[in-house]
Amino acid sequence: MGWEKDFLLFLQESVRNPMLNKVMQFITSLGDAGFIAILACIVLLCVKQYRRVGAAASLSLSLDFLAVNLILKNLAARIRPYDVFEELVLITRRPSDLSFPSGHAGACFAVASVLFLCLPRRLGIPALVTAGLISFSRLYVGAHYPTDVLGGMVIGCLTGWAACRIMKIKRRPNHRENGGRVE
Repeated sequence: MGWEKDFLLFLQESVRNPMLNKVMQFITSLGDAGFIAILACIVLLCVKQYRRVGAAASLSLSLDFLAVNLILKNLAARIRPYDVFEELVLITRRPSDLSFPSGHAGACFAVASVLFLCLPRRLGIPALVTAGLISFSRLYVGAHYPTDVLGGMVIGCLTGWAACRIMKIKRRPNHRENGGRVE
C-alpha cells in the first residue's frame, strides 16, 4: 500500500488546485450511482440502429454491478483510503460502500468497452476516454486506491467483452459500410 499512499498524496499535494478540484468533482459526479453509464444505455436502447448495442451495454452494466457491488466489495471489504491515511483529504461526497473495486470505474468501463467493441472507433474511443476521466477522478478526489480503480476497469472491460460475446455483436470498422446498422 506504500506506493498507493504515495500516489494519492502526490495528487493531493502536487496536482490538486481549486479550479481543477471543481472540474474533478463534477467529473466524478457523472459516475455517481452509475448515472452516465445508465444514461448511455437508455440512449442506445432508444435509437433503433443501436438497440442491440444498448442491450449489450445494459447486460454488461448488470454483470458489472453483480460482480463489483454485490460480490467483490463484500469479499474484499477494503476500507477507503481517506479512512486509513489521516493526511488524505476527501474532496467529494463520502461514499457509503467499501473501496475495492471502484464501482464508478467498473460501471463506466462496462458500458464504454461495449461501445468500443461494437461501434465504430469514433464513438468507442470517446466513451473510453470519458470512462478513464471518471476513473481518474476517483483517485484525484481521494475516494479510491489506484488498485481499486484498476480492478474496476478490468472487471468493467471483462463484462463488456462477455456481453458482446453473449449478444454476438461485431464492430463494423466503418459505420457507413453497412448503412449505419450494427449486426
